[in-house]
Amino acid sequence: MDINTENLKAEMVAEINQAADIKALEELRVAILGKKGKITEMMKTLGSLPQEEKIALGKNLNILKTEVEKALNAQKSALETKELNARLASETIDVTLPVRPEQQGRLHPISQIYEEVVAIFGQMGFEVAEGPDIEDQFHNFNALNMPANHPARQMQDTFYIPNPDSTDFDDSFVVRTHTSPVQIRTMEKNKLPIRVVAPGRTYRSDYDATHTPMFHQIEGLVIDTDTTMAHLKGCLYDFIKAFFEVDEIPVRYRPSFFPFTEPSAEMDIGCLKTKNELKVGAGTDWLEVLGCGMVHPNVLRAGGIDPDKYQGFAFGLGLDRLAMLKYGIPDLRTFFESDVRWLKHYGFVPLDMASMTGGLSNNGGAAR
Repeated sequence: MDINTENLKAEMVAEINQAADIKALEELRVAILGKKGKITEMMKTLGSLPQEEKIALGKNLNILKTEVEKALNAQKSALETKELNARLASETIDVTLPVRPEQQGRLHPISQIYEEVVAIFGQMGFEVAEGPDIEDQFHNFNALNMPANHPARQMQDTFYIPNPDSTDFDDSFVVRTHTSPVQIRTMEKNKLPIRVVAPGRTYRSDYDATHTPMFHQIEGLVIDTDTTMAHLKGCLYDFIKAFFEVDEIPVRYRPSFFPFTEPSAEMDIGCLKTKNELKVGAGTDWLEVLGCGMVHPNVLRAGGIDPDKYQGFAFGLGLDRLAMLKYGIPDLRTFFESDVRWLKHYGFVPLDMASMTGGLSNNGGAAR
């Protein structure tokens, strides 16, 4: 069989080098090396040739195939480089141009409130404490003096996670329903006296205009030998004034009940409510903002602290609710809808972070 593989090689390589793009090159590869390609078809004829011709032609066809593959790879690499360079040239950005205002990101109101609250308590000498989102029932309920029949422990209110190592429901884990477990973990590992705040995410089975399944809280805990309710009231009064950025604000404490504090109270602040506005400060109305009280002796014992020697106070408030009150956000659900228009309206300039020396929300201000 008379086949000039050198001429074939020259023709095929020339065609390969003329391929204008990756698609055309792939079509050539299939036409030459595919199941019905030129070289493949020639390979199929070897079986009908005499032994000597079969050996000679087979050798030449293998060499031809190798040379064609090299040419294909080389041209593919050249075309890919060419396409990349063209793409880079078309996507060139002049980094010296100023950023357009509409492209500037915004801090979420929750991030802003977090920084504001931490800045205020940080100046009071509080440290920030953290804990896991997935808790055991001891830290989330038992150590906080919450009995097994407490409503907060019911399935319709709390997200439970089965324990793979136990079939006992009491051993199941829970997605924490409050940040109070951080208080227990802090008492277990920190040296006395203790002065911490514990901001973080919390989770409950609830969803409406003022409740979401995931929300944010901050807990405060102070434990010392001579801590009193007067210290608690003074601390919270200074916080409320600094947070709402007012010189004076009416406050009152109403008796309440929380399993982990005794006595317990809810703190109300003065406000003026109209049909279209709620103004914090002197007014004829009251607004509940947080719960607080003296740490229950049972909670101190659960944290490994002697209640006959030490006492303390604790408080808890919702960061989402604070954001709604301070910045006039009517619906809690919008916090989690990822609407950039909403964020542009209620968000904050990223580099103007809250501080007690530079200002809180007035430092840069909301982006509306």
